[in-house]
Parts: sequence; structure tokens; C-alpha cells
Amino acid sequence: MTNVHRDALFVLVKSLSKSEKRQFKLYVGRLGVNTDAKFLALFNLLDRLKKYDEKAILESGIVKKAQLSNLKAHLYKQILVSLRLNPVNQTIRIQIREQLDFATILYQKGLYKQSLKILEKAKSMAIDNEEKNIAYEIVEFEKIIETQYITRSIPDRANELAVQAKELSAQNVITSKLSNLSLQLYGMMLKVGYVRSDEDYQRVRNYFEKHLPKYQIERLGFREKLWLYKAHLWYSFLIQDFLSSYKYASKWVDLFYEHEEQIALNPVFFLKGNHYLLESLFYVKYSSQFKTTLDRLEEVVESKGFPKNDNIASLAFLYINANRLNFHFLEGTFQQGLYLVKIVEYGINKHKDRIDVHHIMVLYYKIACLYFGIGDNKTCIQYLKKIINNKNLKMREDLMCFARVLSLVAHYEAGMDYHLEVQLKSTYKFLLKMNDLHAVQKEMIKFLRNLGNIYPSELRNEFQKLYTELKKYEDHPYEKRAFLYLDIISWLESHLENRPVAEIIREKALAVRR
Repeated sequence: MTNVHRDALFVLVKSLSKSEKRQFKLYVGRLGVNTDAKFLALFNLLDRLKKYDEKAILESGIVKKAQLSNLKAHLYKQILVSLRLNPVNQTIRIQIREQLDFATILYQKGLYKQSLKILEKAKSMAIDNEEKNIAYEIVEFEKIIETQYITRSIPDRANELAVQAKELSAQNVITSKLSNLSLQLYGMMLKVGYVRSDEDYQRVRNYFEKHLPKYQIERLGFREKLWLYKAHLWYSFLIQDFLSSYKYASKWVDLFYEHEEQIALNPVFFLKGNHYLLESLFYVKYSSQFKTTLDRLEEVVESKGFPKNDNIASLAFLYINANRLNFHFLEGTFQQGLYLVKIVEYGINKHKDRIDVHHIMVLYYKIACLYFGIGDNKTCIQYLKKIINNKNLKMREDLMCFARVLSLVAHYEAGMDYHLEVQLKSTYKFLLKMNDLHAVQKEMIKFLRNLGNIYPSELRNEFQKLYTELKKYEDHPYEKRAFLYLDIISWLESHLENRPVAEIIREKALAVRR
């Protein structure tokens, strides 16, 4: 059966803006011979459909079933060609590639001098804009032409190209090694989260040290430094060294502000760097710097010079709103942060085709924490169910774990005793299966399990016992991660002092600033 929601061509057509659709039709009719083309008729039909319906396409008489696959492939290609011609999409990378294509055509016609002239210009553009992979490809092409046509315009041309190829190759090798290391560490983070033991720590440390290439920082360009800082950042996150995370995320972001032209050329890396800097600031509870960084990011994103496209819009939505929520957690201003719920829900629906399920679940968890902070435990539970019931969530097991732990606490606070017992059994089985039953979770589950046997007059004493026990783990190298997802200590203090949890967190935030 056809997947009516995820057909690639249909998704592409629906992603087009009005101006992009208009340009496509102008592109198709540019010679006046394609007006009645079948692929244009298919485009118009798909544009009208609310969901992909193969039966409706066949009944329209545009195409027979046997030809549909080829027609769809042809239409897909024509849309991409049209988008490539759109001035909005004319990035430096595409412009360099276009020049390389032109040079190839001239070379095939035997116009070597003209081809070399275009290649030299494209190479300079590539090197100036840190596109060293393309630059290397251009040099290799120049070498091919030189072996067939000796220009004699530069006496030592062959040696010059050989040296240039060697330098670019060495830089690309370092970049490749650093990007591979960064990607592997990022994969570890998504799969298992932070290190959980000395054994985990040693394994990650050994992997990092073994795969970190030797380098001289003064010889690294923008791109190599970027991947170096990324690799160090992910290593710091994994071992829960958040001051180090702050250090390397700051280097990442500062690198862009030092080379401002790179912000427009690499907007995705700019957004991600700011996101990780904000995440690090959140973990070290540096709220004043957090606000300054977030304000500056929003200002850059809204500026005229910052690129605008669907992918960037989705990432900007994700990172800016996730950190707006984090700011309210830092300050304890949960009530003031409720306005973000509608914005986030709307954004998730708008960008759902471009944001992976893992990031959507993180947003739901943050919203759940927002409602927990104002004492609306039933709404908190509803958002946590979106995570707990998601059978397709294969990454961030720690997120699944703490969603269940927070759900237990919310069920207790909401007085849902029957549901609490069911949740306890379910959560305990889940944590055992994950092999993730650490001290903080053990103490929380033990406390919640014993609640039914405790008289009301003894409750405060039990809260105090749990508080004393958990305080031991607040700065523990492997247990402290529990407090990153749920401020259990502040929750316990709110019960011991009979005050709202938001008030406790606000006081702590003010104390840190003083």
C-alpha cells in the first residue's frame, strides 16, 4: 500500500512557496513547448490534492499506471532544476559548482584556456570561502587539463598545482578526521546520553584520544577549527564537563563572529553553535550570559543579511524556542513561560517534516516541565505520555527514562494513587530493561513505593530523608545528570518548606546572580 503521507514528490511539491511554484511554471513554459506537458499537469494536480492519492492521479487520465513512476521522477528532477535556478538558492557553494560545470563543458569542447580561466576564478572563490573540498577537486581538474595542454603561461605550473593539491589534501584529511570524530561522539550522545560509570568514562576518553588527529592550531583554517571545537564539545558533553562544554561552544560561536562572512555561508553551523553554547550556559546556571547570548542570536536571525529558507527556519524555531523555555527554567518563571506552549505547538505542526522525532520529544519534555513547575500536574502528564507512548523513539534513552521518573512524581502530586502504582511497575521494568537504574532513580522509586505505608504525620520526615540522600549525588560525576532533567532537589525543598517549587528556583537564580 502506498504511503499517502510521505511520498517524496508530494512532500516536495507541498514544500514549495507561492513564488517557487510561480517560478516553476515560468521555467516549464520558458520555450512555449511544455505548456501541456504531462509532468506540468501532474504538478498542478498534486498541488491541488490535500494528501497523496495515487488512485486520483490515475483516474485523472494524465498518465497510465505503468508510466507513473517515470513521470514522477521526471517532475521531481524538473522541480529541483527550477529551484536551483532560483536566486534565493544561489549560495556560494552552488555558484562554485556552476563554474566548475561551465569549465567542464569548455574542456569537453577543447577550449582549454577558457576552461582554466574559469577554474582559477572558481578555485579562488572556493579557498576564500573555506570550500576546500571543492577547491581540491578544481586543482585535480586543472592537473588533468595541464597534462593535455601545456599553457606555458606559468613556468612552474605543474609544481605549483602539485604543492597546492598537497596542502588542500592535508587540510581536508584533518577536517575529515575531526568531522568523523565529532559525528561518532554525537552518535554516542544521542544513543546513550552521558557517561554512567568510570568504565564508560574511560571508554569515551580512550576513543577520543585515539581518534583526535595531531594538529597545529595556528595552521588550521576556519573549517578545521570548527570541527575541532565540535569534537571537543561533544566529548565534554559526554563526560559531563559542562565548563569545558561552555569553553568550546564559546570558541565555536566566537569563530563565527570573528569571520562574520561565514554566518551567511554556514547558517546551520552558526545556529547549532549558539544552541550548544546556550545549553552549556543552562547546565552551569549562568543565566545573565544565557540571556545575552539568546538575545544576540535572535537579533542575528532576524537581521536582513541572515539567510532565509525552510531548513534554517525550522532550526531557528527549534533552537530559539527550546532555549526560551530553558531560560524560564533557569529563572523559575514557569508561569511567564506558558505563552511559549502555543508557539511551540504551532511550530511543531508547521515544521514537522523537517524536525526529527527526537527533537520534538525534547520540546514536549520541556513543556511538561513547564506545567510541572506551575503545579499543573495533569497537563504535565499528558505531555509526558507523548514521549512514553512513542514506540518509534530509538535515541536518547535518558530522555525516555526521566520522562517516566517525572511522570511518577507528577502522578504523586496529582493524587492519582492507582495510576501511580501502575506507573511504578511500568517504570521499574523499563529501567531494568535499560540497565539504567542508578542511585537517584532507585531512591526516587523507593520513596514513591513506600508512600502508601506512611502516615501523613510522618511525610515531612520522609521528604527530609530523601532530600538528605539525594543531596549526596548533586555533584556526583555520574549521578548528577538526573538533576539536569528534573530539579528534584528544589521539588523536595518546596515540600519541606511548604512553598511553590517555582519560588525556590527563582530564589536560587537570584542567589547565583548576586
